[in-house]
Amino acid sequence: MPAEAIIFDTEFTAWKGSMERLWSGPGEHREIVQIGAISIDVETLKETASFAVLIKPVHNPVLSDYLVKLTGITNARLEREGTDFHSGVARFVEFIAGRSMFCYGRDDKILAGNARLLGERTVWPRTPAFNLRDWLVEIGIPLSGIHSGMLAAHVGAVSQGVAHDAVVDSRSLAEAIRYLVARGAPNPLRS
Repeated sequence: MPAEAIIFDTEFTAWKGSMERLWSGPGEHREIVQIGAISIDVETLKETASFAVLIKPVHNPVLSDYLVKLTGITNARLEREGTDFHSGVARFVEFIAGRSMFCYGRDDKILAGNARLLGERTVWPRTPAFNLRDWLVEIGIPLSGIHSGMLAAHVGAVSQGVAHDAVVDSRSLAEAIRYLVARGAPNPLRS
């Protein structure tokens, strides 16, 4: 059976200026709204499965107009398709199935922070994810102002769709890896 890794991304509550304020405004919490992931064969770099879940935030249950415009996730869709944090993260942990995790930034810490915020510490494993930003910097890719959904196009690969959808952003990371490895970069998914 081929070795596989998980590449994942999250979307979380935000408001105009919240990133610059580091979510320090009154009532601002980075509550997870979406987790998206793909499983990828470590050698061939082909996607083998995908995962997506919408999670209803607790402290800020109504998404800001800013976040709706950014992600395309509407309050109606979240109400219809969303689940609670515990159930959504438990499904994600099941999808991970003990495989190595990779993300762009520290989405693993955002998940851990949400688990603490919501009193759900036991649902998220303490296993850290590998930050692909470190690998990209190491191989000389400038990243100022670049988020995960822009990464494939940024390195010269094919864009994977509209950014700020957690599955699309995960696929953007995977496509950037495929593109860069095909051009001689070391494969960051190999242990």
